[in-house]
Amino acid sequence: MADEWRETTLGALLLFANGRSSPDRSDQFSHPVYGSNGIIGFSEEINSGPNTIIVGRVGSYCGSLHYSGRSCWVTDNAIRANAIEGNDTRFLYYLLHALRLNDRQAGSGQPLLNQTILSSIPVSVPPPAEQRAITHILGTLDDKIDLNRGINETLEEIARALFKSWFVDFDPVRAKMEGHDPSLPKHIADLFPDRLVRSELGEIPKGWEVSTVGKELAELISGSRPRGGAVEVGVPSIGAENVIGLGQYDYSKEKYIPTDFFPRLQSKGADVRSGDVLLYKDGAHIGRKTYFDCNFPHSLCAVNEHVFILRLRKPEAQRYLFFWLDQDWITQEIISLNSNSAQPGINKTGVRQLPITVPSSDLLAEFDNRVSCLTSQLFANLKIARTLAALRNALLPKLVSGELKTSSIQEPRTG
Repeated sequence: MADEWRETTLGALLLFANGRSSPDRSDQFSHPVYGSNGIIGFSEEINSGPNTIIVGRVGSYCGSLHYSGRSCWVTDNAIRANAIEGNDTRFLYYLLHALRLNDRQAGSGQPLLNQTILSSIPVSVPPPAEQRAITHILGTLDDKIDLNRGINETLEEIARALFKSWFVDFDPVRAKMEGHDPSLPKHIADLFPDRLVRSELGEIPKGWEVSTVGKELAELISGSRPRGGAVEVGVPSIGAENVIGLGQYDYSKEKYIPTDFFPRLQSKGADVRSGDVLLYKDGAHIGRKTYFDCNFPHSLCAVNEHVFILRLRKPEAQRYLFFWLDQDWITQEIISLNSNSAQPGINKTGVRQLPITVPSSDLLAEFDNRVSCLTSQLFANLKIARTLAALRNALLPKLVSGELKTSSIQEPRTG
């Protein structure tokens, strides 16, 4: 370790303070509100300035870490921390990641971290200039990950807006009914009728059908797990913890099945394939769903017994199926399938009975053609972000410990 690094404690580097009860929150406000599990809303009020570290103080997220580059509010289940004496807050945020705060909890029952515990932790740190150099390397990677996340949010918003316009609000049909130009290329505008008709789901465009998911499905499959449960190394097994939403996947919660068990799942179709829609079928979060494509999250993985895979007879309608099932009212329909069951869960019969509106095949193909460009970019960004995160995770402990000097590595390429 270089001579200029010095031995000290976190209390000499960071000013710690407990958060306060959450203020009124609304998506219309501009300041993020942080709990121990991250942003939980937005507020007009703040209790922390820019460049604040948020440390989970109690409960299941005790020891969790978040960083806010802008003014924010930190709630009372977290501790806020800011650098003092010229130290770099973001470097100290990275340093805290390397300290494994989960191993420093107090309390035999409810996990707890407090200011005294944090302040007394011994650390070794370089001068502020080297802190900033380390922050630049790791921060460049994190900033690119955040940028990709923001791009993906925009891509998803565009896809959702298109689905809503065409298949929920029927904007092109209503424009025709009112004698207006639908503002679409003619070959697409011609795919929309010029009137609405009554159906059991309310008014729908003329010529469209109301069907059931079961009638449109080619496969509805659930997985399983081997006797003995998960293993340390093998093929990823996707369960409830990773059926979250479009483009969301938590690799830290991944579990595995033996490699020799995977062919059994593959033979019954329980291996995850590009274009699959996944639906969480039992437990506390019935109705959650996701869509995987482009070999994301893995080229080889399977679902366990808590997840359904839905595959339509028309593969080009898979993205349409995801957005259809992800409407609020359909999600409530899925949840209600469990209303008469003592054990939380939905079965294949209930899923097959879910209603679905079926437009023309040509219109579905046009929608899929447009949305596939968006989702392909989304999944490409996710793969890049995972690579960048792996690089950051490899560099972080070596940089914040002094094992690796900033002068010995090149600027990370994130493009």
